[in-house]
Amino acid sequence: MSAPDARPSHCDAAVIDVGSNSVRLVLYRLDGRAMWSVFNEKVLAGLGRDLLRTGRLAPDGVTAAMLALRRFAAMINASAPPMVFAAATAAVREAKDGGAFRDRVERETGLPLRVLSGEEEARYAALGVIAGSPGARGLVGDLGGASLELMPLGPEGPGRGLTLPLGPFSMESSGGRFDAAAVRAVARRRLAPIASAFRSDTLHAVGGAWRNLALLHMRMSGYPLEIVDQYEIDRGEVLNAVAVISQRPRGSLDRVDGISRRRLDSLPHAAVVLEALVEQLDIQRVVISAHGLREGLLWEALAPNVRNLDPLIAGCAALGSRAEPAEALGQALGAWIGPAFGRLEPLFGARDVVLAAAACRLVELGAKLHPEHRAQLVFQQVLRAAIAGVDHAERAFLACAAFARHTSSAQTPDAALVAQLLSPERRQRARELGAVLRLGCDLSGRNPEVLRHARLDIRADAVLLEADPDWAPMLLGEQTAKRAQTLADLLGRTAKLRVAPARAPSLVRAL
Repeated sequence: MSAPDARPSHCDAAVIDVGSNSVRLVLYRLDGRAMWSVFNEKVLAGLGRDLLRTGRLAPDGVTAAMLALRRFAAMINASAPPMVFAAATAAVREAKDGGAFRDRVERETGLPLRVLSGEEEARYAALGVIAGSPGARGLVGDLGGASLELMPLGPEGPGRGLTLPLGPFSMESSGGRFDAAAVRAVARRRLAPIASAFRSDTLHAVGGAWRNLALLHMRMSGYPLEIVDQYEIDRGEVLNAVAVISQRPRGSLDRVDGISRRRLDSLPHAAVVLEALVEQLDIQRVVISAHGLREGLLWEALAPNVRNLDPLIAGCAALGSRAEPAEALGQALGAWIGPAFGRLEPLFGARDVVLAAAACRLVELGAKLHPEHRAQLVFQQVLRAAIAGVDHAERAFLACAAFARHTSSAQTPDAALVAQLLSPERRQRARELGAVLRLGCDLSGRNPEVLRHARLDIRADAVLLEADPDWAPMLLGEQTAKRAQTLADLLGRTAKLRVAPARAPSLVRAL
């Protein structure tokens, strides 16, 4: 690896990943070799849920996926990143109607959807591991909803990979109940013919279910740094964790903080498949990778001289540089939330408008911080920043709003300090302000131009979010609806999303 002589130029990129379980859009900022995920939205559509039974994509999954893809296409068209990738994996590849789905996506969204072969999927997962850890060696395993991709990774890069039907959608369930013994038997049988060729000391585990398994292991072991990327679990610990997860009642897993509730159904399956890999392939340690297929697509598109840069040096150079001004987004958010928040009772008098405008300028502060710790770190930065023109109560208010911009948790850091400086009403208002900023950022994909086509109103009984007719796809995303509902719940109102009538009067005024 070579150190960069000069800071590489910036580049924005978008990747749409149509998987067997989830459909996801990730927007990236590339600082040369450094990759920053600045927006990440997924819908657990379950496209591959019916594959085993019908050989076709699940109809309700197709509906959910198309709603998401129309929204994602609108966001990409609005931000116009120079690099755009759209790829589909096992479900679309294997389904009888996969080709028709691909054609429909292109027809309705304009996105050319590339359907990856099993070996291509394995290769891109391995390239993603390289993107996050250039010195990685061993075996890459990427577990999705319908398949498991395996790819050896040596000094020269990826070898010859394959795909196996070992995802939860590829196995029969017993009356809808998880049967650990049955999954274990099938996994062992399907791995047996390839075991000698893919034996390895290290498994680089890719996929959402295995990331959640790692988070659960962190909770079980009291591990202090909750960052899943490059988290290592040795063979004995893997087998112990699998025994606990596969036998534990679903209800007890529901109560584990930080575990994706919608991933819990596949967690026991992922655990048993991991156990089979460890035992059949003589795996001695499992290294979790937060980088996979999407980052692999980006890495391949980089210029060869950029690929050879060290990602740690590039990342530190980008993190240590001055952040680009976010004034345009801050101004747009200020104009967008102004009319709505102006309806609420002032809690700081004339300062409410100033504090809301200041909070809008802080929305990008955590863009280059790790998402698992972003909310806490932003809180501390704002609380202790060397900024003038703010008293202690206002400083605590802005810190709480910045915290709520990144999480729905009510448990702020320094809770005793916050309680001393802010009344319960002001703490609640900070959560509401953070929630509306999170809604605006996620609705627009952090694009100020998109906000011009959507309006927010807070009424006595409802939070109303509406979009111009041509921008209706922006309202159809699951993430947007969830963010709007969070805001409505905090305000004690009902969330309503709708398409605006033609020539709807503008509600915009600047903060």
